Amino acid sequence: MAAANAPISMKEVLTLPSIGISPQFITFTNVTMESEKYICVRETAPQNSVVIIDMSMPMQPLRRPITADSALMNPNSRILALKAQLPGTTQDHLQIFNIEMKAKMKSHQMLEQVVFWKWISPKMLGLVTQTSVYHWSIEGDSEPVKMFERTANLVNNQIINYKCDPSEKWLVLIGIAPGAPERSQLVKGNMQLFSVDQQRSQALEAHAASFAQFKVPGNENPSILISFATKSFNAGQITSKLHVIELGAQPGKPSFSKKQADLFFPPDFQDDFPVAMQISHKYSLIYVITKHGLLFVYDLETATAVYRNRISPDPIFLTSEASAVGGFYAINRRGQVLLATVNEATIIPFVSGQLNNLELAVNLAKRGNLPGAENLVVQRFQELFAQTKYKEAAELAAESPQGILRTPDTVAKFQSVPVQAGQTPPLLQYFGTLLMKGKLNAFESLELSRLVVNQNKKNLLENWLAEDKLECSEELGDLVKTVDNDLALKIYIKARATPKVVAAFAERREFDKILIYSKQVGYTPDYLFLLQTILRTDPQGAVNFALMMSQMEGGCPVDFNTITDLFLQRNLIREATAFLLDVLKPNLPEHAFLQTKVLEINLVTFPNVADAILANGMFSHYDRPRIAQLCEKAGLYVRALQHYTELPDIKRVIVNTHAIEPQSLVEFFGTLSHEWALECMKDLLLVNLRGNLQIIVQVAKEYCEQLGVDACIKLFEQFKSYEGLYFFLGSYLSSSEDPDIHFKYIEAAAKTGQIKEVERVTRELNFYDAEKTKNFLMEAKLPDARPLINVCDRFGFVPDLTHYLYTNNMLRYIEGYVQKVNPGNAPLVVGQLLDDECPEDFIKGLILSVRSLLPVEPLVEECEKRNRLRLLTQFLEHLVSEGSQDVHVHNALGKIIIDSNNNPEHFLTTNPYYDSRVVGKYCEKREPTLAVVAYRRGQCDNELINVTNKNSLFKLQARYVVERMDGDLWDKVLNPENEYRRQLIDQVVSTALPESKSPEQVSAAVKAFMTADLPHELIELLEKIVLQNSAFSGNFNLQNLLILTAIKADPSRVMDYINRLDNFDGPAVGEVAVEAQLFEEAFVIFKKFNLNVQAVNVLLDNVRSIDRAVEFAFRVEDDAVWSQVAKAQLREGLVSDAIESFIRADDATQFLDVIRASEDADVYHDLVRYLLMVRQKVKEPKVDSELIYAYAKIDRLGEIEEFILMPNVANLQNVGDRLFDEALYEAAKIIFAFISNWAKLAVTLVRLKQFQGAVDAARKANSAKTWKEVCFACVDAEEFRLAQICGLNIIVQVDDLEEVSEYYQNRGCFNELISLMESGLGLERAHMGIFTELGVLYARYRPEKLMEHIKLFSTRLNIPKLIRACDEQQHWKELTYLYIQYDEFDNAATTVMNHSPEAWDHMQFKDIIVKVASVELYYKAVHFYLQEHPDLINDMLNVLALRVDHTRVVDIMRKAGHLRLVKPYMVAVQSNNVSAVNEALNELYVEEEDYDRLRESIDLHDNFDQIGLAQKIEKHELLEMRRVAAYIYKKAGRWKQSISLSKKDNHYKDAMETASQSGDRELAEELLVYFIEQGKKECFASCLFVCYDLIRPDVVLELAWIHNMIDFVFPYLLQFIREYTGKVDDLIKDKIEAQKEVKAKEQEEKEVIAQQNMYAQLLPLALPAPPMPGMGGGFAPPPPSMGGMGMPYGMPPMGSY
Repeated sequence: MAAANAPISMKEVLTLPSIGISPQFITFTNVTMESEKYICVRETAPQNSVVIIDMSMPMQPLRRPITADSALMNPNSRILALKAQLPGTTQDHLQIFNIEMKAKMKSHQMLEQVVFWKWISPKMLGLVTQTSVYHWSIEGDSEPVKMFERTANLVNNQIINYKCDPSEKWLVLIGIAPGAPERSQLVKGNMQLFSVDQQRSQALEAHAASFAQFKVPGNENPSILISFATKSFNAGQITSKLHVIELGAQPGKPSFSKKQADLFFPPDFQDDFPVAMQISHKYSLIYVITKHGLLFVYDLETATAVYRNRISPDPIFLTSEASAVGGFYAINRRGQVLLATVNEATIIPFVSGQLNNLELAVNLAKRGNLPGAENLVVQRFQELFAQTKYKEAAELAAESPQGILRTPDTVAKFQSVPVQAGQTPPLLQYFGTLLMKGKLNAFESLELSRLVVNQNKKNLLENWLAEDKLECSEELGDLVKTVDNDLALKIYIKARATPKVVAAFAERREFDKILIYSKQVGYTPDYLFLLQTILRTDPQGAVNFALMMSQMEGGCPVDFNTITDLFLQRNLIREATAFLLDVLKPNLPEHAFLQTKVLEINLVTFPNVADAILANGMFSHYDRPRIAQLCEKAGLYVRALQHYTELPDIKRVIVNTHAIEPQSLVEFFGTLSHEWALECMKDLLLVNLRGNLQIIVQVAKEYCEQLGVDACIKLFEQFKSYEGLYFFLGSYLSSSEDPDIHFKYIEAAAKTGQIKEVERVTRELNFYDAEKTKNFLMEAKLPDARPLINVCDRFGFVPDLTHYLYTNNMLRYIEGYVQKVNPGNAPLVVGQLLDDECPEDFIKGLILSVRSLLPVEPLVEECEKRNRLRLLTQFLEHLVSEGSQDVHVHNALGKIIIDSNNNPEHFLTTNPYYDSRVVGKYCEKREPTLAVVAYRRGQCDNELINVTNKNSLFKLQARYVVERMDGDLWDKVLNPENEYRRQLIDQVVSTALPESKSPEQVSAAVKAFMTADLPHELIELLEKIVLQNSAFSGNFNLQNLLILTAIKADPSRVMDYINRLDNFDGPAVGEVAVEAQLFEEAFVIFKKFNLNVQAVNVLLDNVRSIDRAVEFAFRVEDDAVWSQVAKAQLREGLVSDAIESFIRADDATQFLDVIRASEDADVYHDLVRYLLMVRQKVKEPKVDSELIYAYAKIDRLGEIEEFILMPNVANLQNVGDRLFDEALYEAAKIIFAFISNWAKLAVTLVRLKQFQGAVDAARKANSAKTWKEVCFACVDAEEFRLAQICGLNIIVQVDDLEEVSEYYQNRGCFNELISLMESGLGLERAHMGIFTELGVLYARYRPEKLMEHIKLFSTRLNIPKLIRACDEQQHWKELTYLYIQYDEFDNAATTVMNHSPEAWDHMQFKDIIVKVASVELYYKAVHFYLQEHPDLINDMLNVLALRVDHTRVVDIMRKAGHLRLVKPYMVAVQSNNVSAVNEALNELYVEEEDYDRLRESIDLHDNFDQIGLAQKIEKHELLEMRRVAAYIYKKAGRWKQSISLSKKDNHYKDAMETASQSGDRELAEELLVYFIEQGKKECFASCLFVCYDLIRPDVVLELAWIHNMIDFVFPYLLQFIREYTGKVDDLIKDKIEAQKEVKAKEQEEKEVIAQQNMYAQLLPLALPAPPMPGMGGGFAPPPPSMGGMGMPYGMPPMGSY
């Protein structure tokens, strides 16, 4: 059956490999498709990832790096569910992610492994474990809920599907299991059906199942159906069935009767079985899909077979419902995503024609609203009507496909039926059936409403409209308007009867809704008329309406100026202003006129409103000069100033300061340039200096930065207004640092008598010029001296101030300054007074008046400078008497006592408060010894050293230094650069230290000498102290120090000191002696203190005499000494002697070093003795291990066997490995055999050439590594039998197979290797690698066996590896076969074409080429067949017809010059209407002169260069060819050329038909003239009728009269007159009917007017009358319907009118 006529159409939507999905991941476990929206693929290489394919944009997959065992996309939204097994457990971790929000929604850890899961609804996951089924909602925090236990029939089944019905009350679980033993190829299907309400399960046999809903006639509730397909093998028979049954039948309601049907499998598909079932709810069809790609289609209601076909050559493993199109998606193993849909144009003809099932065809057409059953439905309707079965006829008409029976004729037919008494009229039965089935169309709604209105049952209409049972129309609204205006408005709105809706709103005075509705439907009413109407009664409402219009999208429909004029015409100033203020808010340039207008009308009528508008600053584009003049006239001077732009105008207005608020005037000055501002300020000062000064000062303060401070100052100075200057600068002073400004302010304040301000400024501010201010104040001679005092005190002019005050006899201010202002400056005042020769009594009194507040140091300094220090005696004594401890007081008093020589030593030694440095320095030139006293008291080291050095007082210096015990001081005096060092040392040694009785002083002195590196002096000092009988002779530290100093400075004395002294630190001194290389002295010290180990270490390490050490060891017989000697001997390589010494010392601690040294020296006999001693002391694995090794080295194997049988802690494994590594194989054999290390024993036996024993040991070890070592050794020894035994145990491990193969091959043992591999094929553990490796070996060494091997074991081969081997060895036929098996059809095709002599087979190549993915291979195949097999090229091209670009194929053949060769192919594909194919065939037809085929080609296929072909054949020698050219010209619209060609060949009929089709009057009349000229009268008469519509009658009559051809024209004239008289009769009839309609309309309008007058009489006078007729007449016609438009925003809901 042609695909175009099949009832089910298949389309390849996508191929997964084309978007980067590897074929290895296109499996049931890796690919999921939960709905028609998404496909989810889980990849594990090259990295773990999940690919999400959105079917709305499949070429843009979303790939995310996610590791999971399974991934499911939600059926509706971008929510991803992931499942992963926890490592080391059988538990699964479930997670749900929202991809769009990038957030985890839920997660849960299942205690069981989930073997299958699926989205059963957009909000629910179904989880299947080995024992149970759970439901997990994605909403909230709920955990999975257990639904039921799995039944026994599903044990050990692979679960392939799980579904639930829409109500989630019925659940079905489906699994598959291996088939019966007698038919294992047929997989068994099992199903568990579970009822949630009844909590019961039923086990059934089924491979696929699905739920559906179906409405049974007579039952308003849908029934739940389950359909399932099964294929079973019983008693040698295969039974395939489809079942459809109802679940949970409703009591008392009609139920669905159970249906079943056979599934007919073709003979080649006997082992095929259903894998999926989908039910189309749109068409009520059941789709059953099998594993091998068969599709069965059944009717859901009757279970009737509709269609069967194979839809995929590859196995299908996944399907999903495509609910939007009523089909399904299927995915096969090649990665094709196929979409199966119902072919709506052919399914009904197919069922009614080929299946001859008219009833099914009608039912399908009704259910799916499908075409093709029109005649059947109409015929059935007529039959029912004729049989008076009106109810059945009504149901048929209501359900008729595509509404073919829902016409006015059907309504009329029911209306014509007479009504029987007591029965429901057939028409009402018809309408009732329609209402039950759905919605009525416009005509039906109108007719039904007419019946209801006539019966006054308006409530029925309201209910039907609320239920959306009626299709609204303008006619329906007109009908309902007679009974209910509100209901009519609803209908008008739904029907998009825009003019009627607007008229209804206008009647209800709901003008705001008019705007909203008009905007929504795109209608444009007469807004100006509406606005005028509202203005008459509601001005404010008119404003609101106008504002709503102004906010409409696309701009206001009425000009703003026009709207404003409407308001102003009725003197509605406020309303006009409110409107304009709102619409002019954007402040656009184009609104300048309106801005000016709104300001003008308010400045004239309401100036305060205009002032408020201007104050808001919302306008900026109005006529400013005009507004300025109006503001000045209205007395709004500030606004006038703001708008004037000329200086004279501003000057004229600005002088009206009496009417201008000062603050506003000040703000206005801020808008002027500084030049204009200064001009205006001058004018104001000239007009009224006193009155305007405050304003000017305020302006100057506010805008001093813009005007310039200097300009303002000059302005005030120009008018000599110090007052203005004072107030102006007062505000500016705080922000200015200009000294001139500050000075001018002080000057202005002083001249205006503001003395307090002058005093404040001079006291608080810092920026005035102090010198200039001081001079000004002195010149001004202010009565108050405080400003001058402030300046002089702050800026250091105290002497000048004192002099000014003293000379001006202002002594009171001097006292006040010293006592109250700044007592700290009293010394300066006293100094200046002394310079001015002021009386001492005044000065003393001034000093005493201040007393303790007076700073003493500067006062003493000032008096001391002037040699008047005695003046302070009384003052100082007074302070001391008051208990003052001030150092400066006592310094000054001390200086006075020293000068007066009044017992100064007593003062210096007893006074604790003076500064020693100050007083000492004062004494240096007067009495140095007093200076020493002062410095000693204050520990002034530097000063004392300097004064004693300067005056040669070294004895005092030495005593001071010794007593101080200060290291830094000692460093200073003992510094070599000190020229007085020698004198000091002599005094220290001879006087200071002998006098001292303090050990600390002695110690500090000795330490200082040591630090100063004076060893000889130190020795001299110590001998005097230690060796001579003194208090410090037996001092431990001094004895140590003496010996150590001798070691350092004079080693020759050390031995004497050692012998003479006993109370010193022997160990420490001995170590120092060793460091000083005094080894003999050190040895004597250690012997003296019995430190034998240290003594022998000196002999060994320093003297380096092992013989003396051995002698010393024999003398002392100390184990520790022997141990040190042994270590030294070991270091010197005297291993045997060292071992002997270690044995004497009984020392086992150094066994590691002894072992290492013994091995290096190869003295294993001595080592054995030593290790036997060590074993008695320690239990160390190292000792026992080395003992065994030593036995092995001296070949005492018997002792080894005895030793390992005894208790020991040796590490036998390591010992054995060491013996093996050093080729001591016999000893290693003993060890490995004892510890049962068969692997190492086997290798050891290999080294000993004992191969049989090695094989036995390897068998016990059973290790791949061991087997390999033994095997490789046997191969090298050519023990191939034993090698094969080993090899069979190796090659079962995949990782080791290749290594074995390479080993054999590298040694040329090819036959033995092949024999090994062939033997391995029969192993139970034989794996793919063995089969593959054997194939590779066949390819290399026995190619004759290769093809047989590949065909026998194709499923167990690693095909890519074998492909590489065949490619290397150039086995092209086998390589092609492998490529086909591996689905690499591109490579297979390439191989065949590149190596055709060996690999080409036509039938095989046809199968390959249709499966390749690369398009270029198609064309390469065309070239290949053209060169090598041209006789088969059409067969090959027919296979590729659906895949190749026909244009490219034609181009290839055209270039090759063999276009005729592919003519059959081109004829077959010409139906595609490809330009290149059409032109090529046309070219061949021209060459063959086959004009019939050429014309047929031109008629059926128009995609070619028509003009080119016509030009090519218009001069062809064959007449029919030229006719074809004329025909082409006609089709191309080149009428003249076509007619010319036809006339040339005397084809007058063709010429006339061409002229008629052209529609060109001129061509037709030219053809008439041509016939007259040629004398073709019959042709002339024929042309009149052929071109009847084009030819003008007057032209015809003229030509006939001139050429005497009236007889030939007469038939034409008769026809023409008859036609025109008929047209005139129709016009007259139409005019009469129009006149009747006008009269009827006028009569209707009169009746309406009379009715309205009656309303006017009944209504009160205050209410407006109803609108006049034609009120909506000014509205534009409604725009085209805008489908989908809902209720306009802001309108009340239906039913509120």
